Amino acid sequence: MTSRKWILSAAMLALTALPAFADTQTEEYVRTNANDVLASLNEPGLDGGERRAKFQNYMDEFTNLDAVAKFVIGKYSKRFTPEEMDAYLTTFRSYALAVYEFYFHEYRGRDVKVTGSTDRNARDSIVDTEIVRADGQELEVRWRVLNRGGKYQVVDVALNADGNLIWLAIEQQAQFLSILDQNNGSVDALINKIESMTDDLVAQRPQDVS
Repeated sequence: MTSRKWILSAAMLALTALPAFADTQTEEYVRTNANDVLASLNEPGLDGGERRAKFQNYMDEFTNLDAVAKFVIGKYSKRFTPEEMDAYLTTFRSYALAVYEFYFHEYRGRDVKVTGSTDRNARDSIVDTEIVRADGQELEVRWRVLNRGGKYQVVDVALNADGNLIWLAIEQQAQFLSILDQNNGSVDALINKIESMTDDLVAQRPQDVS
């Protein structure tokens, strides 16, 4: 099953909107950094490998991939040995970056516009954005942002895929926990599956960024 089919097969997740609005600093953080991320995929003068390296550096700063990686394995985050956790985090990072590049590539170089925001609590906000392709097609993206002492980082991203709003980390958690449950918590089984999923995404990568 391709990663696109896997994402679209998930049930739509509805996020309950709260009346308070996120502060303008959170919105500006998302707008600025999301635009930098998309611009990095279209920077002239760089080959595919150089653009990918720059994109990955931006994503490492913009998102807390280690926090996401630990979230998606739930109870197993306390069961892995330090060596197993290191191996898993490395594998997950490659996969997560491949996922983001896969979905954002066709919108590279486009502007990210903030359309609204919601506070879940004092340190947890959702920022709504849209990205418009050259042909006019819009991609709705929601960013969950945590504010820890004035340091902002994205911990989940939701994409509106054919009318279904899919939170990537939440969907990944359901899949990863199922793999672990079916394999007695084997980190090797999970890593093998994640590597296979990453290979699938790389195989679908457009030729101009190979």
